[in-house]
Amino acid sequence: MSDTWQGVRVLVTGAGGFIGSHLCEELVGRGAQVRAFARYTSRFGAGYLDDVPEDIAANLEVVRGDLRDADAVDGAVSSVDMVFHLGALIGIPYSYVHPRETIDTNVSGALNVATSALRHGVRRLVHTSSSEVYGTPRVVPISESHPLQGQSPYSASKIAADKIVESFHQSFGLPAVTVRPFNTYGPRQSARAVIPTIITQGLSGTKIRVGNLTPRRDFTYVSDTVAGLVRAAEVDAAVGMALNLGSGKEISIGDLVARISGILGVELDPASDEARVRPPTSEVERLCSDNSLARDVLGWSPAVGLGVGLERTVAWIAEHMELYEVGKYAV
Repeated sequence: MSDTWQGVRVLVTGAGGFIGSHLCEELVGRGAQVRAFARYTSRFGAGYLDDVPEDIAANLEVVRGDLRDADAVDGAVSSVDMVFHLGALIGIPYSYVHPRETIDTNVSGALNVATSALRHGVRRLVHTSSSEVYGTPRVVPISESHPLQGQSPYSASKIAADKIVESFHQSFGLPAVTVRPFNTYGPRQSARAVIPTIITQGLSGTKIRVGNLTPRRDFTYVSDTVAGLVRAAEVDAAVGMALNLGSGKEISIGDLVARISGILGVELDPASDEARVRPPTSEVERLCSDNSLARDVLGWSPAVGLGVGLERTVAWIAEHMELYEVGKYAV
């Protein structure tokens, strides 16, 4: 393995989250000195970092705080070489109920991270966006030049965060890259997302309650997303760009249920649950990435197909069912 990351001091915000925990694991494995910024809770846990292998956990510096606290963020950014900003409130249904908290966290958090990254002269800020910023596409596949459309408070908050980071690059020369993952999935993901929702219900019965069955999504396995994030930090030509990280393939939620049904070896009966359905004009009907820019600039391409990724995810969830409240709608 290349020694590019050996001894590099890195901050990962949102380190206790699904993608963040996998990114921390990868960076430690590459020899980086990783500072993991995780939101404080009274249980003093570190989210999914509590589930990483012991040899990885022993090499993490966990710092607790809130992205909305500029002092906490500045202290975390001080003395690091690179920042991966993944921290955010990501629940779209939650953003309908608590739009102010979502916007405060995601927009103020991005501002605090960008401000501190500039102040401390980091070599690279990799800012994590979301495919949700595109909304229901006008053209498929979706390239980075597609208009940004705020179809939920969450997507609006991510658009604002993207533009803050862009403005710091344009105005102050902050060496920042924005990456837009398309529906990352894999081990450790919560039942807030559709794939764990289907799998956990399928492991417990045959009745599957989901939201709309017709929307189409571009699912990307977590190791591929992490590989794209790492490359965004390594490639100088990416500075100032926004880059899609997606498979370039799409599947409907109904067909996804059928794929998981085949892996489980049971006939699943999916039904749309009204409580899980987005407001009609907020639902993003299709997400399918044009990933050609990431391929050209980063030399990145997804390595794990949907079939293999789903098999790995099913196997992991089957061994960790105690982490899930099966059938409960997690916003």
